[in-house]
Amino acid sequence: ILVTPLDVIKTRLQAQTNPFSKGKCFVYSNGLMDHICVCENGDSKAWYKKPGHFKGTLDAFVKIIQIEGIKSLWSGLPPTLIMALPTTVIYFTCYDQLSEALKSRLGKDDEHIPVLAGSLSRFGSVTVVSPLELIRTRMQYRSLSYNQLYTCITSKVATDGWFSLWRGWSSTVLRDVPFSAIYWYNYERFKKKMCKEVGAHEPTFLIAFTSGAASGSIAAVITLPFDVVKTHRQTQLWESETLKIPQRDCTSTWAAMRKIVAKNGITGLFAGIIPRLFKVAPACAIMISTYEYGKSFFSHLNEKMNQRP
Repeated sequence: ILVTPLDVIKTRLQAQTNPFSKGKCFVYSNGLMDHICVCENGDSKAWYKKPGHFKGTLDAFVKIIQIEGIKSLWSGLPPTLIMALPTTVIYFTCYDQLSEALKSRLGKDDEHIPVLAGSLSRFGSVTVVSPLELIRTRMQYRSLSYNQLYTCITSKVATDGWFSLWRGWSSTVLRDVPFSAIYWYNYERFKKKMCKEVGAHEPTFLIAFTSGAASGSIAAVITLPFDVVKTHRQTQLWESETLKIPQRDCTSTWAAMRKIVAKNGITGLFAGIIPRLFKVAPACAIMISTYEYGKSFFSHLNEKMNQRP
């Protein structure tokens, strides 16, 4: 909710300098989740195609509120939340449960615990939610009733098999699993160090916020090449699945990386590093600090409830 306006403005600024052609698509991310938007020229409801003429970020912020209303700053949020909520619930629950299980086996201070728990929990959440991504992509493209959607999915399974529902899974895993491993390892280290320095037994909101932002930034930079590849493959998958455009080449992640380097050089793998940091750092900071605060709040509440006669 807090980070979405930043990306709405960024996408609108991009659209006015480099207009999207009709029928093409782009990947829209608000820092928490990403999804694909198709471009239709002349559609007044397409928030990313509305006339802009913005001079900069602040100018865009003011003009969008004045001309289109404040609600426009949260365009694209509902479909994001549909995916983000189940993903986040599975992800955080699995991380906590795996961490506790590994602590009893490997010891409380083992540095491998955040890496293992973060990787496995992310792997699980991506695998479970991956078919929903395909369903959501179909629903975004055209309005479908539940019966039409059911028919569409069953015919796809009949034609290409059950594994077709997990198309694009590998590139998502290659981005998200290393991100989670790096993120949780650094987060736990920063959190312990900061708690030690201030003499706190458990992380405060500020400690969790700072640790989350720092660890999220590090993970975002290291895994950016996989994010670039995932964006390329997502747009190709969209064109293949919904616009009936034959997929240009169904290459592996490594082959896609080599192609990007050959075309744009090594910097091509780090395209969009600044916008990604602006989204990921605050999103990670907000999510982990509110999560830690919520855990601490309900833990103390449960203790008080149990102490009552």
